[in-house]
Amino acid sequence: MHFNLRSAYAIYRREMARAFRTAFQSILSPVLTTSLYFVVFGSVIGARMEPVGGVPYGAFIIPGLLMLTLLGETTSNASFGIYMPRFTGTIYELLSAPVGVAETLVGFVGAAATKGLILAAIILGTATFFVDYQITHPVLAAFYIMLVAASFALFGFILGIWADSFEKLGIIPLLILTPLTFLGGTFYSIRDLPAPWDAVAFANPIAFLVSGLRWTFYGTADVPIAVSLGLTLGFLALCVTIIAVIFRTGWRLRE
Repeated sequence: MHFNLRSAYAIYRREMARAFRTAFQSILSPVLTTSLYFVVFGSVIGARMEPVGGVPYGAFIIPGLLMLTLLGETTSNASFGIYMPRFTGTIYELLSAPVGVAETLVGFVGAAATKGLILAAIILGTATFFVDYQITHPVLAAFYIMLVAASFALFGFILGIWADSFEKLGIIPLLILTPLTFLGGTFYSIRDLPAPWDAVAFANPIAFLVSGLRWTFYGTADVPIAVSLGLTLGFLALCVTIIAVIFRTGWRLRE
């Protein structure tokens, strides 16, 4: 069965158009929020903080703040994108159309990941106005950001299928992902925590994502980059497997 590029692009274009229709909520709002973190923690407080691992504090927090926005927004965009067709009933048109699982994923997940990448680029550009930083491994950083965006877009897609109300759409991004990212070494190095809190922090899976992105920026991190990449790839594979099962069984899609 061949891949229908036109169908995938139609879904992708519709989802991207929806994002630009709500540009303030989808793009400007998270950028403004992250900019406030740069102003407060990067410029004001960061100027009084000691470097962390040889990295100025204002620059040290950039990967964590980028991950904070990327995880929450990518998950929310993907979950809302698939939830709305279910909510309005148009999901049946999609299921009855000659569109396969691959085309559906490329359309919905690709659009959500693209929005996340746009946000990441804007945030990194905005950070230059407040913090002086350099990226040690720019190619690997770009790849890692795309990998994380794709993984959590898939996760958001699963969340959008699981949720049966608008309230449930916000539970995971707001009450789980955001706190875990704050506690995952966004504003500090986990290695500086006293026992047993350092071990507790390493039980947080988001800590490995933040650490991996920080390594691509500065060449140092709390965990080896291979571990962060391996866990991210494993999470992506798990999400793909779950989505394949969902489409094969029709769970939540035909309710």
